[in-house]
Amino acid sequence: MTTINIGINEDNRTAIADGLKRLLADSYTLYLQTHNFHWNVTGPQFRELHLMFEEHYTELAVAVDDIAERIRTLGIIAPGTYKAFSELSAIKEVDEIPKAVDMVDILTQGHEQVVRTARTVLKIAQEANDESTAALVSDRMRIHEKTAWMLRATRS
Repeated sequence: MTTINIGINEDNRTAIADGLKRLLADSYTLYLQTHNFHWNVTGPQFRELHLMFEEHYTELAVAVDDIAERIRTLGIIAPGTYKAFSELSAIKEVDEIPKAVDMVDILTQGHEQVVRTARTVLKIAQEANDESTAALVSDRMRIHEKTAWMLRATRS
C-alpha cells in the first residue's frame, strides 16, 4: 500500500483509529443486543418494540460499516471478530432474555454508552483536525442521543 498523506500524521491517525475501534465495538455489540431483543421481545408492547428494535438494528448495521470504513481510510486494520469486539466494547453482553421493560433499559444504557465513547473519539479527532471523523462521530452521537430519548419515552 502507498503512503497515506491526508494531512493527518501517523500518530494521530492511529489514535483516532484506536478510538474508532472502541466505537465500532460498542456499536456492533449494541447491534447484536438490539437484534437479539427484536427476536425475543414479548409482552403488551411486543409489536411496538419489535418494530422499533428492527429500526434500530438496521440503522446500526449501516453505522458499523461506516465506522469500519473510516478506520480503513485512516490506514488501520478494522477489528472484525467477536473476540476483538468483546475486548474493546464497554457494553457488556446480556446472557439471559430480559423482560421487555428491562430490554428498553438495557438498550437505553447501551446507546448512552455509545454516546460517551463517541465523545472521547470526537475530542481526539478535533485535536487532530480530522473533520471527516469528527463529522461521522458527531452524527453518531446525535443518532444515539435521540434513540436513547425515544427508548426512555416508552417508559413514561
